[in-house]
Amino acid sequence: MNTAERLKNIDVGHVSFSEPLSSHCSWRIGGPADALVQPDSEEQILRLLEFVRGEGIPLLVIGRGTNILFPDGGIRGVVLKLGRRFSGFSFSGARVRAKGGVWVPRLVRNIADAGLSGMEHASGIPGSLGGLVTMNGGSLRRSVGENILSVDAVSHAGEMRTFSREECDFSYRHSFFQCSGTRDEERWIILGALLELTPGDRGAIRREQLRILEERRVKFPHHQPNCGSVFSNVPAVYDLAGPPGRIVEETGLKGKQVGGAQVSFCHANFIVNMGGATARDVLSLIGEVRRRVYDRIGVWLDCEVRYADERGVLVPASEACL
Repeated sequence: MNTAERLKNIDVGHVSFSEPLSSHCSWRIGGPADALVQPDSEEQILRLLEFVRGEGIPLLVIGRGTNILFPDGGIRGVVLKLGRRFSGFSFSGARVRAKGGVWVPRLVRNIADAGLSGMEHASGIPGSLGGLVTMNGGSLRRSVGENILSVDAVSHAGEMRTFSREECDFSYRHSFFQCSGTRDEERWIILGALLELTPGDRGAIRREQLRILEERRVKFPHHQPNCGSVFSNVPAVYDLAGPPGRIVEETGLKGKQVGGAQVSFCHANFIVNMGGATARDVLSLIGEVRRRVYDRIGVWLDCEVRYADERGVLVPASEACL
């Protein structure tokens, strides 16, 4: 019995083979994964981790694929997707416990409907809670880490652990979960989080959400495949030259195109798939933007978006384009 047959015969959730990763990311780019697994439970995740360790198979963990660029050749190994099948949340007073695969817009809307404030800044941010926590994502200079009390995670070695907010080491668009090591016991998968919110006026909270959603609708290119903000809004760079979208626009790069990838005319910190864009196109365009910006202001822009190589190793796209 080969590896694929053995994987099919253990209970790890929904398994598909030669799965096009372009169907699992918002950029609509990427070749096939040898296997893609979508679990329903923590027990299935533990079972899969034990299997890939025993087989020596590379493992890449993803959420909704809104902050990742997959390689054109696909992934040689297993992709573990924590999405719709691994989602759900519950309220206890001003606290909410949510699984890592929950869709952030759904969670934020329900938090508002419960008359709780603190997550309005995440309104309209696509992706999973696990991805949001990993990146300490947010908007309007706010971050989800401000509301995190604890994070439940499992290591690739199968150890379950709860991390306090302090242990998560949150800072601007950064968390401990981005910087774990290369050994299985140092690499962590976010299973869920406990958030603490502030009771408030339901109507006022919802109005603020709608204001933010409308601002995003006007500013961002929702009609074309993209991954959201490409370049990080680093405070030191912001103080020097402003937000990355303005920096790229003032460098004259709106509309710059490589193959099917284009710097959006709508917002210069977005790269859109005009149709048929490849990962090579996107990385080439990121590299060109970074060089041109460096020539103008003497600063290299870093990337929020991550690139996965064919072994499933994630690096910032700004490193992959070198």
